[in-house]
Amino acid sequence: MTVRALVITPDFPPAPGGIQLLVHRLVTNFERVESRVVALGVEGDEAFDESAEVAVRRVAAKGADRNRLAVARLNAAGLTEGLRQRPDVVICGHVVAAPAAAVLRRFGPRVVQYLHGDEFRTRPRLVRRAMRAADAVIAVSRHTSEMALAHGCDPERLRIISPGVDLPGPPVAARSLRPTVLTVARLVEPYKGHDVVIRALPLVRERMPEARWLVVGEGPLRPDLERLARSEGVEDIVDFRGSASDAERDRCYDEAHVFTMTSRLPEEGFGGEGFGIVYLEAGAHGLPSVAGDVAGARDAVIAGETGLLVDPTDPGAVAGALVSLLGDRPLAERMGAAARRHAESSAWPAVAARVEALLEELVAGRR
Repeated sequence: MTVRALVITPDFPPAPGGIQLLVHRLVTNFERVESRVVALGVEGDEAFDESAEVAVRRVAAKGADRNRLAVARLNAAGLTEGLRQRPDVVICGHVVAAPAAAVLRRFGPRVVQYLHGDEFRTRPRLVRRAMRAADAVIAVSRHTSEMALAHGCDPERLRIISPGVDLPGPPVAARSLRPTVLTVARLVEPYKGHDVVIRALPLVRERMPEARWLVVGEGPLRPDLERLARSEGVEDIVDFRGSASDAERDRCYDEAHVFTMTSRLPEEGFGGEGFGIVYLEAGAHGLPSVAGDVAGARDAVIAGETGLLVDPTDPGAVAGALVSLLGDRPLAERMGAAARRHAESSAWPAVAARVEALLEELVAGRR
């Protein structure tokens, strides 16, 4: 049975980000689902590009990913395409696409709503409406699932399907001779924890004078983080690499010894990191992780096996975890090997197959 799916999402490559990666890898790894995508872009409205890996219609966002006009245009385009195509199922990559999906559902398609994490904090009312209008809700982690249930999701409709990871080829660089910590994350959301890592670095350097921190990612927080590094006296061991190509990012993974992203809960006490694909990416390169013992990181990092989970608001705890892995190479290598095995079990084809089975189940139930 071939299932015809329309995917409506504000997030899709070439824009960077975890949701973008998730949606793209799903539609390109489906084997029995024919997908078309309506997504925000900056190129302006276009017809479906049938020559691309997957047919995508770009809806002009004029540089603003989720302003009201852009979201309205996305929903209008998704509704138009859905009425024209009459798909078997509509997949919402984010709750902002739920209005179009809710209308299309009246014409027969099943609706699958993806939930990530921070939308519970930023759009709680829309989340509730989106869950009520969906035939199935996919949460990317136990953390996301718990928030969905707390916001009234029908447990019978809820599935936990974590994101996957691309498995890299052979290493492109040798491990650095210097003890090296790596973070890969856009410098956009304060809860990602770059500030706490900077405050941990003086403690790390006391124990390991040669240690350094590579930071891959760009964003508006960079000037503040650079000032903080100077005020903490660690600007000489912090290397802000900015945006990087996939090849440059992979080289950094291969050079590093430990990965860290100590995401914490936002001030509201919920939302934040829904999962954290970068922990799997690091594991795929044989790196153990130091992560916050909150939210989706608890699913992405297996505590004591593929990495260490710590209080993400405590620089001392972060420093202690980093030093324990940087200073004990056999321990780091054992955890890195376990992280690699964990990543291999989470490769995108296996994840896409789980989603594909859910879509087939929904469509078969309708028929």
